[in-house]
Amino acid sequence: MKVIHLLFGLVASALAAMPFVALAQNPIVIKFNHVVAVDTPKGLAAEFFAKRAGELTRGKVRVEVYANSTLYKDKEEMEALQLGVVQMLAPSLAKFAPLGVRDFEVFDLPYIFDSYAELHKVTKGSIGQGLFKKLEPKGIIGLAYWDNGFKSFSANTPILIPDDLQGKKMRIQPSSVLDAQMRALKAIPRMLAFSEVYQALKTGIVDGTENPISNLYTQKMFEVQKYLALTEHGYLGYAVVVNKRFWDSLPADVRDQLETAMKESTRYANDIAKEQNDKDLEAVRKSGKMQVHVPTAEQRQAFKKALIPVHKEMESRIGKDLLQSVYRETGFDPARL
Repeated sequence: MKVIHLLFGLVASALAAMPFVALAQNPIVIKFNHVVAVDTPKGLAAEFFAKRAGELTRGKVRVEVYANSTLYKDKEEMEALQLGVVQMLAPSLAKFAPLGVRDFEVFDLPYIFDSYAELHKVTKGSIGQGLFKKLEPKGIIGLAYWDNGFKSFSANTPILIPDDLQGKKMRIQPSSVLDAQMRALKAIPRMLAFSEVYQALKTGIVDGTENPISNLYTQKMFEVQKYLALTEHGYLGYAVVVNKRFWDSLPADVRDQLETAMKESTRYANDIAKEQNDKDLEAVRKSGKMQVHVPTAEQRQAFKKALIPVHKEMESRIGKDLLQSVYRETGFDPARL
């Protein structure tokens, strides 16, 4: 059935890529797939982009947003994009390593960014644009980086020090860096699709996970996890990407209008990311279903000391030059720890 679905999608994609003149009476359709809830920063930004794209192109483009893995799960969507079955995605940055672009795993390194200001020096600068260039041989154009937030650990037992995660089965995205991160904590990494995490937590297939608060709240993980430690040890962000052949086939004026819509949507996405996470954290606290712990300075330092060695371990995989470039941009110095 999946093959048939892809074949039908390919036919639709081929029609969508026909010259605009031939389809002047019909809007250009962009299928925008993502795997999180509508009321997350990414979900809200995708809806904002759909609205602005329609307005700026005066109806020449219709963006159809498919949230919550309703079209493709996160294990399938990248293949669908490359085949042209969907035209646009906003996958987490870890998803590009399986395509052979391991450089993006630099964003997965624990404690590499201490603030959004440090992060944006990378995503808004030459490093971020250079990473996007590496996607083009894969048939993908990078349009923007969207924030979600900084990740924290959750489990069914208290998390006060790194050893509290020893032996715990912890869900991660497919990422060698995140695998190494969990092993540095003596935890057992388990790769699962995002749509499967709630049930896996509920049934005990995994003991815990890491998420920005907006994901933990909108996916109701706080209902099946008792403890949350606000470690904010890692960043979770997304790259908005589009099928290159489709993008190149668009009339220049339409492409310019969509780029404007994307710039506006990126400002919107990044402005609401922290606000949404703060709001959802308050909702988690008010639920009374999860105990929230704010690590002391000493506890945070203990997590940093346990996790920073992952940088050196992953240096050869990610690239020493890239890692040093990020350090220079943000002012991070692992030797200070």
